[in-house]
Amino acid sequence: MAHDHDHNHVHSPKDFGRAFALAVGLNTAFVLTEAGVGFHSGSLALLADAGHNLSDVLALLLAWSATVLARRAPTQQRTYGLRKATVLASLANAVLLLLTVGAIVSESVRRLLAPTPVATQAVMITAAIGVVVNTATALLFLRGQADLNVRGAFQHMAADAAVSAAVVAGAGLMAWSGRLWIDPALSLGIAAVIVTGTIGLLRESVDMALDAAPRGIDVAAVNAWLADLPGVDAVHDLHIWSMSTTETALTAHVTRPVNEDGDGFLHAACEGLAHRFGIGHATLQVETGGADACRLAPAEVV
Repeated sequence: MAHDHDHNHVHSPKDFGRAFALAVGLNTAFVLTEAGVGFHSGSLALLADAGHNLSDVLALLLAWSATVLARRAPTQQRTYGLRKATVLASLANAVLLLLTVGAIVSESVRRLLAPTPVATQAVMITAAIGVVVNTATALLFLRGQADLNVRGAFQHMAADAAVSAAVVAGAGLMAWSGRLWIDPALSLGIAAVIVTGTIGLLRESVDMALDAAPRGIDVAAVNAWLADLPGVDAVHDLHIWSMSTTETALTAHVTRPVNEDGDGFLHAACEGLAHRFGIGHATLQVETGGADACRLAPAEVV
């Protein structure tokens, strides 16, 4: 039985260090301003938005740190380097957001039962500044949507801009109507927005952490494509998983009775996987179909 291996690597995540640094600085300054005005004005909606923005600052720091770690070279102990840190960071960010929601909902319910006055003009001005800051921050990550970490940062900031706009509208409505329950009700709406935007990030992060095939890659199509390569009789033990939020790996055994052009076959196969499916780190084991069947051939064997 002949065994051949070939590898094709893609580049590590793009460097968004400057974007992360600027985003963290802008949002930290705004969180401090928003929290101060929220306490002074008595606006729970503003404090809820400040809490959300604070969680986003922490999320940005996690994502930034993970991106830096992912660029470290592999070692004998960690043969893939620390690429998986980007996946763990996106998972931690999702959990952090959901914890923030719990605090917002608890205080909102309390305020609904006992509404308090709000300085609406200060709230409107501060939230309007938030629309500008969050929109500018989101634009910093607009071009990095292929990276789950960067996409998560963009989604957080875009959602924050929408939430801040809602706070402006809510404060205006409260000033016009005088109804104090609008502020905690708006806080519950903010919590719903956070949950809606976080569920998808959490689901995808969990899938990556559990080495599920990345979304957007059809495993059956990859299997069929490999099986149709010249000289291939069968494909088994196929695995596809995320090495990081930007890199995808594959391993597979292919049965190829005549393998005289082994190196050329492997290079062509790995190039095809990279270009057709975005799988940049492929390892293929070629078997010539001898008398002894591969013990990993059955579909139920991992």
